[in-house]
Amino acid sequence: MVWGTFSWAALGPVVVVEQTMKAANYLSIIADQLHPYMAVVFPTGNGIFQQDNAPCHKARIVLKWFEEHTDEFHLMSWSPNSPDLNPMEHIWDVMERHLRAQTPPSQNISTLFYSCLDIWYNLSPVMYQKLVASMPRRIAVILKPKGGATRY
Repeated sequence: MVWGTFSWAALGPVVVVEQTMKAANYLSIIADQLHPYMAVVFPTGNGIFQQDNAPCHKARIVLKWFEEHTDEFHLMSWSPNSPDLNPMEHIWDVMERHLRAQTPPSQNISTLFYSCLDIWYNLSPVMYQKLVASMPRRIAVILKPKGGATRY
């Protein structure tokens, strides 16, 4: 499994997660990887971090950490029953398609990791900028039916 982040301005780090993602190791990634990235990309504290409702994201220790750092960047609140609109899902799909198209395929974890890094750092800025720019439209589509069905 890999974890990564991005903004309109830049791709952030990508991290290999070798074990099941639990709250403690997610918090370690947030503190060690996300925090410095947000400080560089959003030095005035106006960044907003979006995550889905995975159990490790909603753990008390993780939410407490975000509360303690709210003056540095904000955590977007996410409704428990909302569809997964996280633009990162699109990036994971693009990366998976690139990996599946490789010939020959990666023969071991090490080459798979380097293939992931190569794909990640060669993602088009236009692609991830469009994904960020699409968020207001995506959210408006969800809010419009006031709890009814949407195309997402």
